[in-house]
Amino acid sequence: MVNRTRTLRVVFVGWGAISRAAADLLDPSIEIVGVAVRSNVPADELPEGADVIRDPAALPFINADVVVEAASRESVAQWGFPALEAGMDFIVSSVSAFADEDLLASMRDTASRNSVRLEIQSGALGGVDALAAARLLGLDEVEHRIVKPPHAWEGTAAEELCELDALTVAQAFFSGSASEAASAFPKNANVAMTTALAGVGPDHTRITLIADPDATTNRHEIVASGAFGELAITMSNKPLAANPKTSAMTALNLVRTIQNRVAALTI
Repeated sequence: MVNRTRTLRVVFVGWGAISRAAADLLDPSIEIVGVAVRSNVPADELPEGADVIRDPAALPFINADVVVEAASRESVAQWGFPALEAGMDFIVSSVSAFADEDLLASMRDTASRNSVRLEIQSGALGGVDALAAARLLGLDEVEHRIVKPPHAWEGTAAEELCELDALTVAQAFFSGSASEAASAFPKNANVAMTTALAGVGPDHTRITLIADPDATTNRHEIVASGAFGELAITMSNKPLAANPKTSAMTALNLVRTIQNRVAALTI
């Protein structure tokens, strides 16, 4: 587990827009000791002193406390198991990987066996903490509506379900479970699995995907009800400047997740 008597040592898996934005915002006391990448990255674009890691088998030889995935759903298993086996906590951003229930169960067991933590960061969402807390008394239903401009759905299965270029009004082109949404739209509906795992589970969380020509942001609308009462959350996220398909909040929540591991006060 994390040794709080010294600087938190972090390895990033992936060095794209999310990792770079998060690294820029991290407190200087947090040290990035490694970056796992598949392609060559110029040395001047990497954090000072960080090792370039190309093989997950090298993780046990890196003196790190936590490995942070911000790459792809395929990277979750590839880097997660070696990190957990090496006694490092593992933070997941590509939560759609857990549409595979067997993978989630296996990684959770590996974390437990090695006395480390598998953690899902909130990504582009807010209110995940409230949803997870409400689950303790029992939830009756959870719906998550994801509204994006038509161009944000380009290159996905949405192109086969509606005429994105011809839309004049908002159109819901998909409605199904979180498992179905995360599998069919792994990049655009990544947050579906986050909502599901915080609430009533992947098979009982209703996901609706909407293309709206009037939308200027990526919007998430989460409604839940249960013994606790009712919850309604709307997030309108602006994109990262370096990647218009990624919400800035994804990087911000990642920074918060990392820094809360060593902060004297957490909220």
